[in-house]
Amino acid sequence: MPRPESSSTSRAGIAPDGRTLGAAAVGGVLSYLVAYAITYAVTGQRIANSLASRVLEIATGDPGTWKLVGWIFYSAHYVTSEIPGLFGSTAVNLVGEGDAFPTALFLLPPLVLVVAGGLVAAVGRTETPLAGAVGGASVTLGYLPLAIAGAFLFSISVGDSTAGPTLVTAILLAGIVYPLVFGAIGGAVGALASGTGT
Repeated sequence: MPRPESSSTSRAGIAPDGRTLGAAAVGGVLSYLVAYAITYAVTGQRIANSLASRVLEIATGDPGTWKLVGWIFYSAHYVTSEIPGLFGSTAVNLVGEGDAFPTALFLLPPLVLVVAGGLVAAVGRTETPLAGAVGGASVTLGYLPLAIAGAFLFSISVGDSTAGPTLVTAILLAGIVYPLVFGAIGGAVGALASGTGT
């Protein structure tokens, strides 16, 4: 007599069920928002008082602190920001450049995504680290759309040019690679830690 299925992933091996995918999408959205909020808390005051913010306010009428924090947030994913200049654009990563912003910000997106992946594995009651990794990587469902939207929202029009996160790397690194890799790590660890993973 066959045993009853005991987990949300056992019906299809490692494929997550609807509840796990829903939790993963919500986890991805929350990961993005929490990481941005922490970045704002750490850097917002310094940016608001910076010369760049004041110049931006004069040029656009908007202090734009939240947009510049977005540049820092994307820089923490190793996504450069394009800044137009007299002789073409310059790509810069604002985290780790001098003493302006702490390099510890590079740890923020991975940490938040690992936690989200682990929570998704717990919600999905995964039975193996592989199933946990697949469920955890599914946080991409919520993280990717916000990574794309943020790349546009954090852009600033400067005359005929636009300054902001580089779109291609924002999509590839921040939107796909980070949540896939770190969500999967968190999911695998979460499955092992829950005691159901073998």
